[in-house]
Amino acid sequence: MLKLALKLHKHIRRMSINVDDFTVVKEGKATILAPKEDKVFYNHIQQFNRDLSVMAIRAWLKQYMASKEGGKELRAKRRKVDAGQKGLESAGPTGTSGTDKSVDSSEKPVDLSETIAKTPETRPFIRILEGLSATGLRAVRYGHEIPHVARVVANDLLPEAVKLINRSVQYNNLEETVVGHQGDAIKYMGSLADAEKFHVVDLDPYGTAAPFIDSAVRLVRDHGMLLVTCTDAGVLAGNGYPEKCFALYGGNNLGNTPMGLELNHEAGIRLILGTIAAAAARYKKLIEPVLSLSIDYYFRVFVRVRTSPLQVKQLASQTMLAYHCVGCGDIIEQRLGRVADKKFQTPRIARIPGENCTFCTRPYHVAGPMWGGALHDATFINDVLEVNSEVSLEVYGTRERIKGMLTLAKHELDLPFYFNLNQLSSFMRAPPISIDEFTRAVGNLGHKVSLTHAKKNCVKTDAPWEKVLQIAVAWLRRSNERLLVDQKQKLAAEVADEKRAKLEAKIALLEANLGSNLNLTEGMVGTKILQTVLAGDSIDFDTPNDQSETVGRLRRLKMVRYQENPTKDWGPKSRPSKK
Repeated sequence: MLKLALKLHKHIRRMSINVDDFTVVKEGKATILAPKEDKVFYNHIQQFNRDLSVMAIRAWLKQYMASKEGGKELRAKRRKVDAGQKGLESAGPTGTSGTDKSVDSSEKPVDLSETIAKTPETRPFIRILEGLSATGLRAVRYGHEIPHVARVVANDLLPEAVKLINRSVQYNNLEETVVGHQGDAIKYMGSLADAEKFHVVDLDPYGTAAPFIDSAVRLVRDHGMLLVTCTDAGVLAGNGYPEKCFALYGGNNLGNTPMGLELNHEAGIRLILGTIAAAAARYKKLIEPVLSLSIDYYFRVFVRVRTSPLQVKQLASQTMLAYHCVGCGDIIEQRLGRVADKKFQTPRIARIPGENCTFCTRPYHVAGPMWGGALHDATFINDVLEVNSEVSLEVYGTRERIKGMLTLAKHELDLPFYFNLNQLSSFMRAPPISIDEFTRAVGNLGHKVSLTHAKKNCVKTDAPWEKVLQIAVAWLRRSNERLLVDQKQKLAAEVADEKRAKLEAKIALLEANLGSNLNLTEGMVGTKILQTVLAGDSIDFDTPNDQSETVGRLRRLKMVRYQENPTKDWGPKSRPSKK
């Protein structure tokens, strides 16, 4: 009866809400009631972020429950269940002894027995914090769509936002699971005791998440997960605010260079991870990035956090500087530490860059310090893709794009950085080299190559930069040879003497300069490369190999790999008013 009364009470409260007074927003399995004046921050283009977050937490939950840590928590739940059941058996249906036959057994407390009868595997125990909730849509979706959730706290600084959150929670019948909390996120996270820590902490602020990271890392339970969004791509991946980038993230990106502007999307990810790793290390915690993405105009990272005083000492070896040539794009990595068998081993210098690049004579810029470890975990991505394959497209509208982006991320080489093939060709003033031809050339030299999720027409390879430039030089010759064949065909078909004379002169010039380009002048990057890069190994653009076939199969898959057709609401919205 009590259970029925509570349900009836909730239904009456829900029916008391006049839906016509609000803008109804439906996403996933959640429905929120946003004020029509739209004072609270909401951006539907971020459905991709929210869909992915739900799937990632479900994948993490699968791994957590299978782990030793998750097993310990379930065993603790089981002990509580067993103790409760024994208490009921000894107390009898109404709290008297079990031998009292005068009590009608039909009057036993149904709610209590049903709760205790749940198996440990089905009892909710996961605690999730959304530190900057705004509309509460994400928190409501977590309450609806993630299993085993005991509590979702949706915190926001604005009283208006918290009212909206509570109203939406009530409308979705989630009062027992999702609660709104009004307060400063940093103060709130710092005020909680160890027993109140969360399995999952999600930070999705307007702009940078840097001020919230320290307190968030402390609040994540061992083997829990921290989700962080940073929308300040202009700082992390741009070139206009280098001093702000260093102040917020403790390092610099690759700056405004022909190659660097493309690479900065990965540099931004690594700066965020470096900030999280440094904050975690202060509390003897280490991070394990399981998924790190550059998405549209923001960055999103998913990080497992656990305590390990011994492994934290390896942070220096996972942190790097990157010396980046502003001309040809050569990058020299310098780790700030190294793992050795003996104690007290200081880091050794990598290949020492001179004042100028040996390939193009341009100077080097210094980027970092930043995270130098892995960005993704293939096992985790597979689990997310498994969740993705099981959900409904009607509920998860961005399912296909998630599949495409994560498939690319899973196949990325585990090394920094990628580069743009069009930019590589432009150094030589040559036509663009195709991905197929480049991957065949790299594979035939015995090196690995992959695509990247972050940018179109960009690749990663473990080939030394000198080999990459050799491919660029060979591509210039190949392009000239193709042009020569084309010009000779035109000459054979031409009958006008004046035009034939021009074609003959052009052909003679091409034959005399097959390995160069007359459009390259003294001082250009391409000119310097031609003067310094030796011919080296024979470059084979035509013979397929395992590397080119793997990349080719990935490209032929019918997947939405990159954002297409942005809507009129594309990009970040204005910061919400504090009034």
